[in-house]
Amino acid sequence: MPIPYLRFTLTLLLGLLSLLSVAEPHQDIKRRTITELCYEIGNKLGSVNEEDCLKQDLVQNGGYSKQGRPLGYKIYPPLSTRKPLGKVLLMGGIHGDEYSAISIMFKWMDKLNKHHSGLFHWTVIPCLNPDGLLQRKAQRQNANGVDLNRNFPSKDWDDLALKYWKERTYKNPRRFPGDRPLSESETIWFDKTIKEFQPDVIIAVHAPHRLVDFDGPLRAPKRLGNLQLRLLGTYPGSLGNYAGGDLGIPVVTVELASAGIMPSAGEISRMWVDIVRWLRTEIPKARG
Repeated sequence: MPIPYLRFTLTLLLGLLSLLSVAEPHQDIKRRTITELCYEIGNKLGSVNEEDCLKQDLVQNGGYSKQGRPLGYKIYPPLSTRKPLGKVLLMGGIHGDEYSAISIMFKWMDKLNKHHSGLFHWTVIPCLNPDGLLQRKAQRQNANGVDLNRNFPSKDWDDLALKYWKERTYKNPRRFPGDRPLSESETIWFDKTIKEFQPDVIIAVHAPHRLVDFDGPLRAPKRLGNLQLRLLGTYPGSLGNYAGGDLGIPVVTVELASAGIMPSAGEISRMWVDIVRWLRTEIPKARG
């Protein structure tokens, strides 16, 4: 065999081996269990330990983060004793560095565990962005560096999302919307959850702007605990823009006062009572 041909063959083989070595980590990502997720969460959050997470009996239906963590959730279904007024999708932790927005979800699940009366049919997702939370230094974005709350397929995404990111945020990496809408496994799964569950209201918990924001039809809640209504507007690819504007599903955004410090137990309860009171008044209107 001629020497030039041998050199060409060797170069080709080395190139293929190089490609395989780059692709291999993506193919071999270990899919974690809910138990493993709870262990990680318990070792990350000061207000939620491993047992607090495990006792919720979170389940998953095939949704995983980029790094193989399950997108756990819990359903509080209709009861035989009453017909629910409607369906509520409650979600926290779309931004991984908003610790309080994740921790409070476990506190509210504790309340539902004790007091679920069938008044509403709930789906609760305590942490939509586990990879962002569980980085060595927690980050707003997911493991791909995408702001999940700019990655939903709002009607204005193609025209405005990347333009807004470049011109209004000056390419702030914390607000990168992705190269295309629904580019991320987390937003794909959440969008699928919305369409399958068909909620009457979506409640999304954030921090630290200390307010209540609202998108979509219905009358906005003027106050939840100490948080008062202050509309922030919409952004290309945001959940409020997509679900509240395009899909017509009311989206209540609860912005806690601090990303790192939990509200008091009394304030957590007051917010919950106000949420339920508002849902009880407004959901029948949404259903006509």
